Amino acid sequence: MTAILFYTVISLSLLGAIASVVLYFVAQRFKVYEDPRIDLVEAELPAANCGGCGYAGCRNLAETIVNASSFEGLFCPVGGNDVMAKIAAMLGREAVNQGKRVAVVRCNGNCEVRPVTSHYNGAPSCAAVSALYGGETGCVFGCVGLGDCVAVCSFDAISMDKKTGLPVIEDAKCTSCGACIKACPKALIEIRKHWKGDKKIYVACMNEERGLVARKNCAVACIGCGKCVKVCPHDAIVMNNYLAFIDSDKCRLCRKCIPECPTNAIIEVGFPPMKLAEKVIEISSEGSGRQISSQPSLNKE
Repeated sequence: MTAILFYTVISLSLLGAIASVVLYFVAQRFKVYEDPRIDLVEAELPAANCGGCGYAGCRNLAETIVNASSFEGLFCPVGGNDVMAKIAAMLGREAVNQGKRVAVVRCNGNCEVRPVTSHYNGAPSCAAVSALYGGETGCVFGCVGLGDCVAVCSFDAISMDKKTGLPVIEDAKCTSCGACIKACPKALIEIRKHWKGDKKIYVACMNEERGLVARKNCAVACIGCGKCVKVCPHDAIVMNNYLAFIDSDKCRLCRKCIPECPTNAIIEVGFPPMKLAEKVIEISSEGSGRQISSQPSLNKE
């Protein structure tokens, strides 16, 4: 009996040793090499894992940066140029500087200009409302106002305005991570160029219905008249599906489009109020006066 136990222990020990050796060589044969620089790059990233860079998380971005031949198209919006410069110096490469960008809400349809046509009684979620129907107002393109964007913002940059029922984005806190864009079921939030002094000019509307219908459902809706397109000297405004869009990279903040919009759908932020120009009077030979212009003048910054 003792001999049987002895040989059993010896056999199992040898079998275990052989299995260990086989597993070791298999592991060595199929092991995946990971560049140690990935850990160093990841340590420099802010660990927000917000997806604003276009990758699944900071680890995935770090792997891509290390394996890429250049920094073109690779940027961490949370860390910004400072973090990217440190990573570039670590890897012996040259970083690509990018200007700051911020999110804007392309809807200005507060409760005073957008009549309520129904009342929702259910889960307090913009996504839930949008899955059921267009919303409580006639404008199916407008903000639902239940704050899904606020809930997903990791930087406390978005809050709901109790008076207007619309989200407000604080530029100083916004990192343009894009989490709010993914959360908005109406696709109302857009990342735009950030100007000095937090200046902005953009069309605060996403309504693609024709003029009369759009204006009936919201008094400040874009009606697709095209007046703003005609006066823009920088070709920054385009019209698509009866909706104007201002390209923030082409816009030079000249403000010529502002007085042309009949519904005030174009929003300007961070500017002093416009002043009315003095009427230019041309005196005719008979001594009578004729008004030449009464257009508002624009304060140039």
